Amino acid sequence: MNDEALLRYSRQIMLEAIDIEGQERLLASRVLVVGAGGLGSPVALYLAAAGVGQLTLADADVVELSNLQRQIAHGMADLQRNKACSARDSALALNPGCDIRAIEAHLDEAALDAVVAEVDLVLDCTDRFSSRYAINAACRRAGVPLVSGAAIRFSGQFAVFDPRDPAAPCYACLYPPGEGGDEELRCAENGVVAPLVGLIGCFQALEAVKLLSGAGTPHRGLSTFDGMTGQWRHFQVPRDPACPVCAGTEKAG
Repeated sequence: MNDEALLRYSRQIMLEAIDIEGQERLLASRVLVVGAGGLGSPVALYLAAAGVGQLTLADADVVELSNLQRQIAHGMADLQRNKACSARDSALALNPGCDIRAIEAHLDEAALDAVVAEVDLVLDCTDRFSSRYAINAACRRAGVPLVSGAAIRFSGQFAVFDPRDPAAPCYACLYPPGEGGDEELRCAENGVVAPLVGLIGCFQALEAVKLLSGAGTPHRGLSTFDGMTGQWRHFQVPRDPACPVCAGTEKAG
């Protein structure tokens, strides 16, 4: 790090849990963020600001007026622009030293496998069960940790799934395929209070910084937040020995 970088990241370097070594790990890290909407906006902005070396943002959608109530990486000037490109520009405005790449397309299985194989961490900021299952499966195949978030109405949740831990579950252990009865619960149809996506996205970004820098203890289990009462709940999530995705798998690499 040069003098400018030392000054930029000084408040993190001051933290004993991060220090110079942790900040250098952040600067050398590569992260994929799938979804540049309500959750992906704070994730992209905070990870760029924190000094993640390379960010890949993937989203096929364009910015619409109804997004601006909560998707803080976009503004009026970005209407009808691709969300990944818009979020990239906002993140670069915060930290031009971050290498930020935009993928303006939906990632199918082959594309997911190719991108996930090149990164150290994936953050799922999507709002569809089909996307979450596909991202989870790709992370399992590559042995890459996954930070998953979701927010709807006044309720949010997040979890970390780390295939490097033999006892860790995957997303399909938590929500077995075929049992996603709430698949249609999306913001476009059901609404979401604006700050909720920021809160969950910030927790995703925090876990990403911890995982990449080596600070603290990674989150385990499932945490849910009730915005109507302000209460958090935490649930232990065991690995499902019959899981169709991770049963019988071992640490990749």
